[in-house]
Amino acid sequence: MNRRKFLRLLTQGNLNNISFSDFINLMESFGFKLLRTRGSHNIYGHAQISELVNIQNVKGEVKPYQARQFLRLVERYNIKMEPEE
Repeated sequence: MNRRKFLRLLTQGNLNNISFSDFINLMESFGFKLLRTRGSHNIYGHAQISELVNIQNVKGEVKPYQARQFLRLVERYNIKMEPEE
């Protein structure tokens, strides 16, 4: 799915049934990198901020509250999406 369209859907409140792979692609487009995995928890970090993002893959989907946390973090720190190639 187009990253900008996907982001628009999420910011409009469509936080149920979010594809894990689409969400990881979106996070990485904002510059987040996988730091470690522990069990079902994938911990992502960003070079410009100290806060971490914890994402779980539950049957191929992301938990809605974790998507909300990511969106708030992007907004709080004004992190911009990298341009698509």
